[in-house]
Amino acid sequence: MSETTSVSEPARRFRRAADGFHARLAAVRPGRWAAPSPCPGWTARDVAAHVIHEARRNVATVRGVDAEPLFGVGLAEMGDLPPLSPDADLVAAWQRVGAELTAAIDDPVCRTVPIPTPVGNIPFGQIVEALPEDVLIHTWDLARAVGGDERLDPDLVAHVYEHLKPMDQALRLPWAFGPKTPVPPGADLQTEFLCFVGREP
Repeated sequence: MSETTSVSEPARRFRRAADGFHARLAAVRPGRWAAPSPCPGWTARDVAAHVIHEARRNVATVRGVDAEPLFGVGLAEMGDLPPLSPDADLVAAWQRVGAELTAAIDDPVCRTVPIPTPVGNIPFGQIVEALPEDVLIHTWDLARAVGGDERLDPDLVAHVYEHLKPMDQALRLPWAFGPKTPVPPGADLQTEFLCFVGREP
């Protein structure tokens, strides 16, 4: 995901989140993919599959095309985990779809396309500021599952947190986050953010 001079701030922000997730994927040791994650019932492999699937779904929607299997990552309905082939290349799949979603952020045609969300259809251009949310949170989930680097980009954390705070009540519905967890005394912003989205850092 190379730097260009014409990339907007939302696209740069998402690319940083995508690069962070890519780094965690690439660092997973082969024997750790089946490790349980902080997401109930999901393994590290499931977390990766979910992030790839949801990003691919968004790309297909804004481009007006049908989603296709990608490097062994199959197709599923929104919110479901996609089937994975035994030799699925999750790193390659994310590198492809992460770059495609980054490019879509700055495409004027894509920005007007309505995206299905739990609160109704919203133009893609109106959700790009919060778009790193899913990737950022699951970067931590993946790292926690496999014993990887749990440190998140502090600027991304601050940005996403500010965009999620006004949605606090809606985020507690079954399709979103679980209840907030207690924030330890003296917690840093990343810990406070993770507690807000229902994690136990």
